[in-house]
Amino acid sequence: MKLLFSLCVCLLSGVLYSQSTISPKTNYYLIAHRGGIVDSTNTENSLPALKAAISKGYSMVEVDLRITKDSILIVQHDPTFKRYYGVDRSPASMTWDEISKLRSSVGGSSVLKFEEVLENCKKGGIQVMIDNKINGNDTATFHRVIKLLKKYDLQKGALMIGTEESVPFFTGKIKLNCNRKELEVNKTKPNYSPDNYYLFVRPKYLTAADVKWAKKEGVLVVGIINSFLYAHSLTPSEDINKDIQKMMKEGITWFQLDSEFDAPFF
Repeated sequence: MKLLFSLCVCLLSGVLYSQSTISPKTNYYLIAHRGGIVDSTNTENSLPALKAAISKGYSMVEVDLRITKDSILIVQHDPTFKRYYGVDRSPASMTWDEISKLRSSVGGSSVLKFEEVLENCKKGGIQVMIDNKINGNDTATFHRVIKLLKKYDLQKGALMIGTEESVPFFTGKIKLNCNRKELEVNKTKPNYSPDNYYLFVRPKYLTAADVKWAKKEGVLVVGIINSFLYAHSLTPSEDINKDIQKMMKEGITWFQLDSEFDAPFF
């Protein structure tokens, strides 16, 4: 019965994520935050982290999209390479040749091109969520992003955390994150479709009424669980577990989360 419910949610959103896997012990779809299984041996947005997420049964991986000085699309969360690679420079200030020589202090992995991520997602049968960290409305670059998604048959199932500047370009080309207020505004616009968006709100602000409304409207709902949200909590483990149980109870079946918090799903 739960499996049927999960599939219905995806169908109502207008996209059946046919290539996505369901976590082995429960009927939930998990999105690995910051590029996969990130731990003491795997760097964020690295190939080992991505492959570990595929092996564990994640449905999707979230990666952070940036661009180099010579216009190569890469995945990198932080604004500089200092934390993992010891280089206090931004991707936009370095060429790909320079960046490709960097090695992480955690596991020795290298920075990935965006296309390498997509190629491995395609091979591993996993979908992609893109956190767009490219400034401005760089439509030439954004066309390249869509072209690459199409090349690896990943556009239909992809999700994006967009920027204000990029939303006009990507609307209708990829599902974009919204809160309920934004969705209600978008509903009044010409050519609105629930297939263009997904509800993506921090647990603190997500209500049962919002979830119910989104489902009625045929909008996909994605829950969020990551360590940043609980940085100031005195009891983070308790608060995280409480929020996971709350969102499960509300009928949410898709979760973007740090892999360290995936125990309830496996």
